[in-house]
Amino acid sequence: MAQISSSSDVPDMGRRQFMNLLTFGTITGVALGALYPVVKYFIPPSSGGAGGGVNAKDALGNDIIVSEYLTDHLSGDRSLAQGLKGDPTYVVVQGDGTIANYGINAVCTHLGCVVPWNASENKFMCPCHGSQYNETGKVVRGPAPLSLALAHADVTEDDKLVFSTWTETDFRTGDNPWWA
Repeated sequence: MAQISSSSDVPDMGRRQFMNLLTFGTITGVALGALYPVVKYFIPPSSGGAGGGVNAKDALGNDIIVSEYLTDHLSGDRSLAQGLKGDPTYVVVQGDGTIANYGINAVCTHLGCVVPWNASENKFMCPCHGSQYNETGKVVRGPAPLSLALAHADVTEDDKLVFSTWTETDFRTGDNPWWA
């Protein structure tokens, strides 16, 4: 005959242990919930699939449509767009009225200021400490130690501008890219 176990055989969780477990679980849940946005803040946003690139965005966050863009921007123009990892990146309009096959990251290599284009001087001039870069983003006056980073700028079949990572030799210096 099967023997039925009595309640004295099963260990009983005391009230104190139950309250400790409940308190620990609550504190852990709150801590993880508070920690999640902090961790997400320090992980950079993805720049798309491998080798895919990201659509360039205008000041309003809309994709840049090249045919529309070129009606408003003349040859020699350099205007900011949102590029890889959300960095401000210059879209370069060449002398023949087409988009150059490269974009210039606008973050100064000295202290990280956004470097504005000075059309009258035909160069980028950092307002923070006076670094200067030529029309292609090559450093011509310090204290910035390096040229501005490059990104590939390609026009897709649906007439959108796409930035992708530049991994080839820097055409301005002949060196491997420092940003890759």
